[in-house]
Amino acid sequence: MGQRSLKRRATTWLVAFLAFYLAFAYFAAPEFWTFRDRNFRSHSFEMVTHTPQGIPGDPINVGLVGTEKELVHAFAVAGWDTADAITLKTAIEIGESVLFGRPYPDAPVSRLLFEGRAQDLAFEKPVGNSADRRHHVRFWHTDTTGDDGRPLWLGSASFDRGIGLSHDTGAITHHIGPDIDAERDFLIHDLTAAGMLISTSDIPGIGATRTGRNGGGDPYFTDGKAVIGVLRQLP
Repeated sequence: MGQRSLKRRATTWLVAFLAFYLAFAYFAAPEFWTFRDRNFRSHSFEMVTHTPQGIPGDPINVGLVGTEKELVHAFAVAGWDTADAITLKTAIEIGESVLFGRPYPDAPVSRLLFEGRAQDLAFEKPVGNSADRRHHVRFWHTDTTGDDGRPLWLGSASFDRGIGLSHDTGAITHHIGPDIDAERDFLIHDLTAAGMLISTSDIPGIGATRTGRNGGGDPYFTDGKAVIGVLRQLP
């Protein structure tokens, strides 16, 4: 068999493998987990996000009362960046950041759904020189208001400890650290230290668990509470 024929066959097998991987990781596996969740749900997930495929994601563990402008201002003062939207350009940039150790402090975060909607805002604080390790939080605007009439934003805070393959689907994803309460408390501490919070209080969240799993299959544990902070009003 000639060298050209071997190269052609190797190329064919490589293309076939990549096609199989993409079909499995981004279509077949998510559909399996959607089916599994629909048939084996053991408790309510009203205080948890979901992936676009319906797989339970990161829990809701934080909230802020304030306007959108006040949220953006508070995180900027606390040293956090507003995450970019996901586009082809930003997807390439985050890949280059991870591969080559380039700073990308406002790298995009993946879409998660809460009550059927993708996040309205997302903020992050990088650790190191690339986008593979970072503190980050997604927020969803709600119809609920605080005592002062300003809207309540519910959020999901977690720490991205690195990039790898989803344990459930094989898709490329960030993996989160298991102690999501520590990340919630880190965020609240940063906002408090920056003088951006008037008060904080707890509300029931997903409930205490030591065996949680998010949409990437990462384990997490939590006391099950969501900490709600009231932002200082802008003049």
